[in-house]
Order: sequence, then structure tokens, then C-alpha cells
Amino acid sequence: MNNPRQLAFQALQNVYQRHAYTDIALDRVFTSTSISSFDRHLVSELVYGIVRRKRTLDSLINQLATKKATQQPLNLRIILQLGLYQLRYLDKIPESAAVNSSVDLAKKNGLSKLSGVVNGILRSYLRLSAEEDSLILPSDFIPRLGVKYSFPDWLVSHFINEFNVKQTKKLLDWYNQSPFIDLRVNSLKITKENLQEILLNNGIETTFLPNIPQGLRLTNSAGNITRLDCFKEGLFTIQDASAQLVTNFLNPQPHDTIIDACAAPGGKTTHMAELMQDTGTIIGCDRQLSRLKKVTENAERLQLKSIQVVEGDSSQLREWENKADKVLVDVPCSGLGTLHKNPDIRWHKKPEDIKALTELQLKILENSAKWVKNNGVLVYSTCTLNKEENENIITKFLVNNSQWQLDTKNNNPNFDFSITSKGIVKIFPPVDNMDGFFMAKLIKGE
Repeated sequence: MNNPRQLAFQALQNVYQRHAYTDIALDRVFTSTSISSFDRHLVSELVYGIVRRKRTLDSLINQLATKKATQQPLNLRIILQLGLYQLRYLDKIPESAAVNSSVDLAKKNGLSKLSGVVNGILRSYLRLSAEEDSLILPSDFIPRLGVKYSFPDWLVSHFINEFNVKQTKKLLDWYNQSPFIDLRVNSLKITKENLQEILLNNGIETTFLPNIPQGLRLTNSAGNITRLDCFKEGLFTIQDASAQLVTNFLNPQPHDTIIDACAAPGGKTTHMAELMQDTGTIIGCDRQLSRLKKVTENAERLQLKSIQVVEGDSSQLREWENKADKVLVDVPCSGLGTLHKNPDIRWHKKPEDIKALTELQLKILENSAKWVKNNGVLVYSTCTLNKEENENIITKFLVNNSQWQLDTKNNNPNFDFSITSKGIVKIFPPVDNMDGFFMAKLIKGE
């Protein structure tokens, strides 16, 4: 029988030792073992939760142990994080189970001599927490928020500069919640209502997503939904609500010619084809052939015929200049709008990474704009919350390209979302309950 805490321990070893991303580390342990849906959910909760809360958990270890977390043997540090995470954040797990299972992990992983240390630290936490929160916060404001919400100081400062302290606290708290799983119904094959019924027959409960015409959101733990026949038959795609919103903002129409400048893995590309009734022409571009294979696989599963994949970037495909009715430029970005489902980003990204990204983003936008016909439309989007990658890119582009202007009108009755007076849409996660996103629609004049 596979112990979910042992599997979580192994996944976290991959995260720390091999610098694996959380989803990849989990895939490795799930593909090498057979595990129930319930245990799979627990493993995912432990691993994702610990990666999110790493700074908070390490601060507790620093306070409770004789050595700092980073000076502990790695396996001991992981076991302490597992125990403390369960005690602090998982109310449904009995305290005795959290402590005893952590002691057992130490014994089973070559740390028998340190099992007493594990027991002592976890019981000290329980004893101190019985009266008040045992987490001692720094006195300085930015590190205080960083330790409390488990974020690096630079990101806390960044969000305060982008928003304000009150909004930042809400945002950081939202990013520490388990992410939603959203589905996009393939409207060429089935209605939302009928798919909802099929999923319910498989024990999966969903609710309609407000303002997202093709969207459903899971409301219970479902395990691996890609195993379902209805997924294999192309009745739905797993796609976050805000990513679905981008394609609705672009508003593809039957028989359009559309280019997706950064298409892989194909979520928005296939959404376009569905909205276009699989007519017209969609060109999905990417620099890497291996990533384009994902676009092809998704199109084949959904049985879509209107998508052509082209290897190359926006600087190379000159034969498409002035030929597209619409272009989607969903650029590589810092991903600061997706920190709840991609917790690794908060630890891997650095401020200097953003400058390099902005140079690339503007270059992709400038090159992709050449594909658009006169009176055609371009949508620029990112999944980040950062003016440098969003508004500033649009401003620089418009200064250099007087033929273009922002579209401040909403001509799509299915896009029931507020567009600012400047012609942009900004998704703020705590308010809109979905990934953070930025979208701007530009029109090319005569």
C-alpha cells in the first residue's frame, strides 16, 4: 500500500534536490505508483501547500529547532515541513496523526536517530499554539507580510507598488488557496448542461462560470479527470476561466483568418476553432516543434480541422503579413497572475527576469502586428499583474505605431466583462475569482 505522506516526501525531494517544478515532481510519483483518488488529492495538497508556504514553515522551524531550516539535513527539513503543514493548515487531519506519521517518515527514511527531534519539534509547536499563534513575525513591514503569507520580500513590495497594502494582503491570501479546476465545454459537440450531467454521473460536481459562456468549474475533488471517456472524446478541455476570457475578448468569427502568435500548448487556439465552428483558417505558431505537438494533440482530441501549426516565431513568418483578420499575442510573461496554481514562480522568478521579458514581449508584439490587415484586430494578453509587462508595453507600441489604436468598445454580447475607458481588461484574482490576466484590444487603421 502506498503511503501518501511518503509519496509527498519523495515529490518534495525532487522539488528541492532536482529543482523540479511541483507539477512535474508530482507527475513522477503518480506515474510510478497506483494510488486512490482520495490519497492523490492528499499528496497534491501536501506538496503544493508546502511549496506555497515554504517561507512560513521554515520560519517556524527556525523558531522551534536548534538549527535553522536551511542548515537542517534536507530530508529532516522536508519531514518537519510535512508535519507542520498538517498541524497548521489541515484541520481535518488529527494532530496525533500528523505527529505520528511524521515520526514514522523519519524512521522509514534513514532518520531513526532524529525521530525524537521530529516528535519534539512538532509537540512544541502544538504546545505553543494552544495559547497563541507560535509564528513570530518580523517587526519590519515587508518581511512581516513575507513571512506571514510566504512570499519573497521583492514580490510583496512589487504588489504593494502595483496596488496597495489592503489589496496586496487579499491577493497574497488568495494565492495561498488551492486552485480551482475549470473546464471549457467543446460547444461543437455538447452543451454545458449535458456535459455537466455526464460529469455528475462520474461523481464530478460542477457549477457554471458567470460571464464565461463555455465554462464549468469543479466543486469537488475529482482525481485525474483526463482518464474520463468524455475527455478522451473531446467533449471538454481543462482551461482556466481567465484564459477562456481572452479568446472571447478576441471574438473569433466563422471564416476568419486568425494567427495565434504563441500558440502552444493550444488552449486558446482550439477555443478559437470551436467559436469559429471549425471554419476559416487558424495558424498556430511556436518556435519549438516539441511544443507545437501539444497543439496538434489537443486539436486531434477535440476533432478540429481548421488549425494549421507552423514552426517559427513572429519575426520569421513574413508570408502572412497583412493577411490576418485577427491576431492573438499571448506573450511569455512572469506569470504573476497564476501564483496559486504555479507556486514555484514565487521562488524562482527574480526582478531582473522581468526586464528581459519586457524586451521580448515588445519585440513579439511589434512583429506580430505586421500580420494584421487594415481594420483588423490584435489582442495582446498576459497572465501577469505587472504594469511593465502590460500597460507599458502597449504604450510603447502605440508610440512607435501611429496606425494603431486601442479599441474601447465591446462589440461582443457574449463578453460580459468590464472594459476600461482605455480599452483594456484587467482580472484581479480576489475580486474576479480566477487567474490574474491583462488584455488589450488594438485596431489597425487604414
